[in-house]
Amino acid sequence: MMDRREDKSSLSTSPGVITTENFQLRWNVNFATRRIEGDVILSLKILRENVSHLYLDTSNLEIENVEDTSNSEKLAFQLKEPHKCLGTPLEVSLPSTVQKGSTLSIRIVYKTSPTASALQWLKPAQTAGKSHPYLFSQCQAIHARSLFPCQDSPAVKAKYKAKVTVPRDLVALMSAQRGGEEPSNDLSTKTYLFDQDVPIPSYLLAIVVGSLESRKIGPRTLVWSETELVDQAAFEFSETEKMIAAAEDMLGPYVWGQCDLLVLPPSFPYGGMENPCIIFITPTCLAGDKSMANVVAHEVAHSWTGNLVTNCSWEHFWLNEGFTVFVERKIIARLSSKQHRDFHYIGGWKALHDAVERFSTTNKENTKLVLNLDDIDPDDTYSSVPYEKGSLFLYYLEKLVGSEDEFEEFLRAYMEKFKFSSINTQDWKQFFLSFFNEKDAAGVFEEVDWDLWLLGDGMPPIKPSYDTTLSTACSDLCGKWAKAGEQDRINFSSVDIQDMDSSQIMEFLSLLLSEPPLSQTCIREMGRCFNFNASGNCEIKFRWLRLCLKALYEPAIPHAIEFASKWGRMKFARPLFRDLFKLEPARQRAEVAFNDHRDNMHPITSTMIAKDLVEITG
Repeated sequence: MMDRREDKSSLSTSPGVITTENFQLRWNVNFATRRIEGDVILSLKILRENVSHLYLDTSNLEIENVEDTSNSEKLAFQLKEPHKCLGTPLEVSLPSTVQKGSTLSIRIVYKTSPTASALQWLKPAQTAGKSHPYLFSQCQAIHARSLFPCQDSPAVKAKYKAKVTVPRDLVALMSAQRGGEEPSNDLSTKTYLFDQDVPIPSYLLAIVVGSLESRKIGPRTLVWSETELVDQAAFEFSETEKMIAAAEDMLGPYVWGQCDLLVLPPSFPYGGMENPCIIFITPTCLAGDKSMANVVAHEVAHSWTGNLVTNCSWEHFWLNEGFTVFVERKIIARLSSKQHRDFHYIGGWKALHDAVERFSTTNKENTKLVLNLDDIDPDDTYSSVPYEKGSLFLYYLEKLVGSEDEFEEFLRAYMEKFKFSSINTQDWKQFFLSFFNEKDAAGVFEEVDWDLWLLGDGMPPIKPSYDTTLSTACSDLCGKWAKAGEQDRINFSSVDIQDMDSSQIMEFLSLLLSEPPLSQTCIREMGRCFNFNASGNCEIKFRWLRLCLKALYEPAIPHAIEFASKWGRMKFARPLFRDLFKLEPARQRAEVAFNDHRDNMHPITSTMIAKDLVEITG
């Protein structure tokens, strides 16, 4: 299982038979029809003899024509039977002249569906400026196939160029270097040029079109957003260059050139997305105090762990995310302290425990690091498990190695060995033991139960010991509130948290969520003391609202519904809607709110919440 390379999430031809070396996109973005129209030229390398057909992943694409670009010969094609969750394979009959070692260039003319799962089209009213429409993409995990016909597998990496035509008053950005504009006499449109000369997997293809402005915040970083948010974003993420430099010191040179940030509208479903050259960031990170900058550290780390060295399939997703959390927290240690690194691991343990608990009643398979994705949409397995369990495994191994410096030497060697390639868990394990062969021979890793860590379900077999300096104040205050009786409420005041930073307040609330429900009197008193309802930090507000719902505090229901409906980040929207669906006084209102707002949500978010609703209410 650890050495499996086949990608069960792709219906395309295996990259061992045919592989895409580069592609060229020519797109017209049509907001009126909510379609992208145009073509893609795929440059293919034939790696086997007797190859007569090419299969590409698609999802709801309208294919108009396929041709061999060398002679404009039309190639026969057909869309095959749709799969229940993996889209519809496109079969292309190849010229009889193809043979092992030859190259082939084909052009596919097509258009996307108005309901393409990779795209969200926003009406002007859904944007901050309220004047212009907006489009953004999210291709991870398997949504690139709704954007263009491709080998939609992380095992396939290709360079790309693009020409993108958009309304003249809008800006287009992609996960590539900006190449300026193509001269045109058309006064209604602009055509932007892009070039990505580092091979990427399809899930890292990204586009955004909107009324965007930028601010320079570093030698290789612009921050982009709508006018209304761009200055706030520039302040919030002003330390991005320090993060890039810390990662370079640890992992080697940054190869992508530009490292821009884009703050998206509220419906963006994730905290961030590591698109090369243009990292997407949720607006929920705009807390006003730079306290959410760890999200940027995570996405910056992905420039190496995930983008440069990539999991060969989504069954090995922990190689992307476990490594990235591990590096993210090392960046935090460099910029803050090792105490802060361990503090984040303490919070991560609880997030992992919550995910394991949730899957314990539905699918324990999803709590393994190496998954089996037979006929399973990778989105259905998404959780903190690959992030936290994976990074914990690396933290544990680092402790066994006994030296952070030595482990970072391994990280640099690992990046150098596998850069520009896609690997599985066995590749990583073999390289790890080879790099530390002397320690392995000396029995340093004898205690490691590799199969239990990688293939076992549930919590990790070992819980590392952490520095608790920063967490003690959180656990002490949690203990006081958890044990508070009616007569104790006069003993609490805002002074209790004045020396805590935002991450400590988040930890305090997270700890309380693991305790039995507070009394409604305590909830009212906490609201009075700390005024969490007025917090501008979405992470704090989210935990506070969950705490209120757990206490069956009905005055919080409308606030929770409003928060879950406004912020499309799945980390917030899914747990809150799940809490609301389970709460009898809130269920009907929550269902109505979800149905009222689902068209404004990203397709990934609305699909997952709809599945949650069915699971909870039947």
